[in-house]
Formats: sequence, C-alpha cells, structure tokens
Amino acid sequence: MQEQCWQKRGGDERAISLTCSHASLHCRMSDTGRESVPPPRPTLPRVDPDNTIRILLATDNHIGYLERDPVRGQDSVNTFKEILQLAVKHDVDFVLLAGDLFHENRPSRDCLYQVIALLREYTLGDKPIQVELLSDPADGKAAGYNFPAINYEDPNLNVAIPVFSIHGNHDDPQGAGPEGALCALDVLSASGLINYMGKFDLPLSEADAQTSGIVIRPVLLRKGTTHLGMYGVGNVKDQRMHFELRSNRVRMYMPRNKDEWFNILLLHQNRVRHGPQESVPEGMFDDSVDLVVWGHEHDCRIVPEPVAGKPYYITQPGSSVATSLADGESIEKHVALLQIQGKEFEMKPIPLRTVRPFVLEEVVLSEAAEEEDFNLNDQIAVSKFLKSRVNALIEQANKLWDDRNTRAVEEGDEPLPRMLPLVRLKVDTTGVSEMSNPIRFGQEFQGRIANPRDVLVFHRAKKSTRSAKVTIDEPELSIDDPELSISEKLSKVRMQTLVKEYLAAQELQLLGEAGMSDAIQMFVEKDDSHAIQSHVSTALRALMKGVQANGEVDEGELDDVLVKVREQHEKQYVEQSKAGKSAKGKAKATGDGSDASADSMMMDMDGGHSDLDFDDEGSDGPSQRKKTAPKKLSAAKAPAKKAPARGRGKKAVESEEEEAIDLDNIEDDDEEDEPAPKPTKRTNRAATSNLPPKKAPAKRGSASKTKESTQSTLAFTSSGRTSTRAAASRAKGKMANTVCISADCG
Repeated sequence: MQEQCWQKRGGDERAISLTCSHASLHCRMSDTGRESVPPPRPTLPRVDPDNTIRILLATDNHIGYLERDPVRGQDSVNTFKEILQLAVKHDVDFVLLAGDLFHENRPSRDCLYQVIALLREYTLGDKPIQVELLSDPADGKAAGYNFPAINYEDPNLNVAIPVFSIHGNHDDPQGAGPEGALCALDVLSASGLINYMGKFDLPLSEADAQTSGIVIRPVLLRKGTTHLGMYGVGNVKDQRMHFELRSNRVRMYMPRNKDEWFNILLLHQNRVRHGPQESVPEGMFDDSVDLVVWGHEHDCRIVPEPVAGKPYYITQPGSSVATSLADGESIEKHVALLQIQGKEFEMKPIPLRTVRPFVLEEVVLSEAAEEEDFNLNDQIAVSKFLKSRVNALIEQANKLWDDRNTRAVEEGDEPLPRMLPLVRLKVDTTGVSEMSNPIRFGQEFQGRIANPRDVLVFHRAKKSTRSAKVTIDEPELSIDDPELSISEKLSKVRMQTLVKEYLAAQELQLLGEAGMSDAIQMFVEKDDSHAIQSHVSTALRALMKGVQANGEVDEGELDDVLVKVREQHEKQYVEQSKAGKSAKGKAKATGDGSDASADSMMMDMDGGHSDLDFDDEGSDGPSQRKKTAPKKLSAAKAPAKKAPARGRGKKAVESEEEEAIDLDNIEDDDEEDEPAPKPTKRTNRAATSNLPPKKAPAKRGSASKTKESTQSTLAFTSSGRTSTRAAASRAKGKMANTVCISADCG
C-alpha cells in the first residue's frame, strides 16, 4: 500500500510511516526546503490523455435557493444539471465541488429528490474509471458499516463519473461526534452518489479542544504517471480556522515523495477580510500545496491567481447561482475544466448558460437631475427617468443572453430560450424629500424581469455629524492620561464616568448613550441583573413605535428614520432626567416630610437592608446592639410626623438615572444620618425606625419582644416587595398613599 511510503515531516521522526505537516503562518516545515519562487504559468505545453487527470471544478451551487419562487425556484437545480451535463460532455475523470451544494442545512424533500435523481442520471453508468485510488478506501467511511467511503470502490455500484465534495457553511454537519454530526452530504455519501471528504469531528470536551487540532487526510489518486493528492477542509468558523493555523495545529498527512505529487487544497472560508480573525489569509498554507480551490466567495475569479511569496495558485470559481443582488454576483458565472499532468496544470473556464443574466447600475438622482434637466420634487419626472434606466438595463441583459447564445451556436450547441433577467438599480436619493413606492414601481415590469419587487433600492449618502470615534477595543478614557500616577488614577475611577466615556466612544445605532449608561450603572453598582435587559427591551419597543409612527418607510430611508427617532428619544430621556432632578431638589429644599420620601424609605425596609442591624434572632450580639432595641421601641411608641427620608432615601431621588434603581439592594449608613424632626404623628415603621432615641430606658424583655416582632414583619413583607419598575414609577412624583408594614397595622 502507498501509506507505507509515508514519513514524518519535521522533527526527528522521519522514519515512522504516518505523520503530518503543520501549516502555519509562522512555521512551515518542509523536507526539501522549497524556496518561495514565483510559480510557472499554469499551462500544459503538450497534453497526454493517458497521463492527464481531467476534473470539472465548481462550487457554491446553493440548490434550494428561493425554491418557492414561481420564477426563480428552479434556477439552482437547472444550473446543477448543466454542470453534470458538462462533466459528461468533456469526459472528465471526476467532478470536484468546494462546498455549499445545498442552500440549507436541512434541504427540502424536493431538493433531495432532484439532486439524487440528477446524480443517478449523470454519474452512474458502465464507463470505466481511469483514476486509481491509492489511499485507504475505508478512510472516512460511515461508522459501523462496511461499505467504502469512495463509491467507485464499492463492487455493488457502477459509477461512471465520481463526485467529490466538501461541506460549506450552508450545508455543514450539525451535532458532535461521529454519530451526531450529520448533514445532507452524509445522506448522499451513504447512498453511494457522492464522495464526502474534508469532514472531521468536533471535540466533545473542553480538554479535547485544547489538545486537538484539524487533521487533514488526503484522497490519493493516480492516472498513469500523474499523482494527485486532494486535501479537503470543510467549513469551520473563521475564528477557529485562524487560531488553528496560527497555533500550528493544522496537520496535513502527505506522502513521503510529496514533490512528485500535485496537491490540491479545497476549503470553504472567508477570503475577504471582515475582521481581525474573520477570514483566512491567502499565504497561510503549506508550500507543498500546488493549487488552492477557494469556496464560499461568490464572485467568480476562476482564473488562477498567484500568491505573493508562495509557490501555489488560488482559484475561486464562485457560485453557480446569484443568491444576492450585489456587485460580485453580476460577474458572469463559470465552472472550469482542470487538467493536471505531472506537476503542471491548465484551467479552462466554461461559462454557464443557464444562469440568468444579471445587470446592475447605480444612479445619483441629484446629478441625473442636472444632466437630464428634471425637477427632483416632480415625482412623475423622477419615475419617468428611473423607468428609462430600468428599460435600458433590460435591453442590456437581453443582449448578454443573445451574445451567449450566439457563442454556443458557434460551438455546436443548441440555443436556449431567453430567460427573464435580474435587474438592480441602486438610486442615491440624497437631497430628495419623497420617493415613490419601489414595489409599486416594479409591478410595471412584471413579466419582463425576474425580480420586479426589488428592482429598485434607495439609499442616501451618510453624512458624518459626529466626531471621529475610536476603536471599540481601545477607547480613550480619562484615566488613561499618562501624566496621572497610579494612585491618582485609582482615586479618579468612577464607574459612572467610565461607562459614559466608553459608550461615548462607540457608534450606538439603536440605543441612546444616556439610557444605556444608566442601565449599565444599575447593573454594576446596584446589582440589578435585569437592568440592561429591561432597558434594551423598553428602548427597542419605543424605537419600533417611533418608526411605525412615520408610516411606511422605504428601505433606503430606514437608517435616517432610526437616527431621528433615537435622537428624539434620547432628548426626551435627558429632559425627563433633568425634570426629575429639579422636582426632587425642590422636595428636598422644603424640608417637610413628603410621601415620596417616606415611601422610598419604606421600600428600603421591604428589602431587608435597613439600619436596624437585625442579624440572627437567637445570637448574642454585643451590648451596644442590645441597647438599640429599647431606643427604637420608644421611638415606635411615640407619636410621630411623617419625617422626610434621609440617607439613601434622599439619594435615591437625586437623578432620573437612579429613579429606576432597585432601592431594596442599597444599604444605609446610620452614622451619616442627621436627626429627624420631633415626631408628632403616628406613622409606619419605616418612617420611625430612624428617629432619635429617647433617654428613658426600656425593659430588656420588652426590647427583645419588639425585636422579634419587627423581624417577623420584615420577613413576612418580603413577598410583597415591589418591582424595580414600580419603584421607579413611584419615585418620579409625590406619593399619595403610604404603606404601613408595622405589626400594629390592622
């Protein structure tokens, strides 16, 4: 067997039979020390059919996309059928797919039925297989079954054109372990229609995740003197792939004489950079790779591109069906005929004829109005101009179809009936006050284009009205001043200041900075675990009501409407906060006992965090604690007025941002309280618990009895404590009623 010729790459283990190569950005292990020289041009000077492997290359078929659409529902299936027909026409040795065969992880029965029928129609037959399998046919087979992983090695199947495929991010396995991680490709593999490669099990525990990496075992093929190794890597999260490559934990098992093999790497990851670790750099792969087939990106860049400083090429076939009306999808769709002979290869792009022509254009209405001389406020004139542009795009798309048909007829193929094109007109409406409904506009093109509902898309140029923001990971805070010492920074740290500075450094699109700052402050300082969730829910509901109040909003104007509604809510929040501070300040200035102040202190008693200092009922505390009982007893017996709340009750009404704070969770400080006015009226225990003690001593037994009674009352009323929202609503104004929690209340 060929595996016996394998060896360990790297280190001192070159003599053992099975090993791997570690692909890393910083460390690339190679036995021969291949220099990074520019690769030769991918051409074959002379083709020897007996020693040339012919492959049809495609990716991102997305079968099932818009399958319920009456016009575009069968587009993905028709194109996949054309790909299989091209494989038969060009007499390829096998078909190679780089992920996303299906658009959904759980394709419908209709999708599965049509794919199975097409694979059976075009890939099964009596044609002899010209490529010999050298790797283990049981490598990657279904667990618990005896049939091989490579379908043409099964004596019970007659395979004419094998199909090899990895999974993508749309049809990836779900679950963990060999029995749970299944996808639609597993069904096709078990049915003997597809050779599923590039699948590896996810770690089942955190300990396994720290030690295990990504292991890539190749499918080794030979035709004459040409040796081919295919290394498939199904889609994983880009962050994990980035980490595994940087950590040198991607292991590629390669033959000992790897320089005599043509090595293809198939992967399905982000190629375009979306973030620090949300893409895979092109230069991260082992130098032993000759060609990288890149899936997932939909724009067609199928002509092999060299990588700077690396000896391999990258080809990006792109999708075979347009799944979004973006610029990259408007490029003509292709598959490729890949021919490999020895260490040389040649790739011939083949245009797909069953793909709808897609044309896209962008216009700026303000500029068009100057060129065409029409009034932007005249809706009839604007609609007339837009209709003329759409009609021109339809003619352009139809011409593309006719030219495609002409080329096909010249090559001996039959002409195809014209398909309805995809047309997208992006309109910049900056400076335009009103636009027509794009759906109603598209109805006039029903039967002429395939996407009448979204032919128009409106957008406006965003104007930067705020100062430049810093990055979210490194906001500039006041405590970052290099001139401050550590002690000065510590003395200056205030949670409220840090939160406001951090939020001010971000671009909040839906939530206001002031309200979010207050919610975070309540979460951190007041230990209110629901503060942020409640604020976000309330703010989003208010935002949705504000947007709905504007009536029907176009997609292009949605951002502007959201900004206006958010700014309006933020302004109202700040005004309410100032009004709350002013009202509470007046209440404190009068000095008389208000119901709101008494109620705030009453809520503090409900929470059980008062300055009565009641710990264990049966414990023997210090003598100072025992003296407090008769003092408070005498205060309870004396008639008292409703005293103004002090300490925390006073603090709780200072600002709007603290009105929503759960006052139950704040502790008092008796040592800082000032004496209350002389009691002249009977009130609840919350109002009288902080009265100054009388000098007349009380009996020890009476104090003990009062202490027990008070404790039982507090424990009983905990079931009736008010919610944070109710407490906040009562704290906004003066209260008309006072709740009595005394044991003497009826």
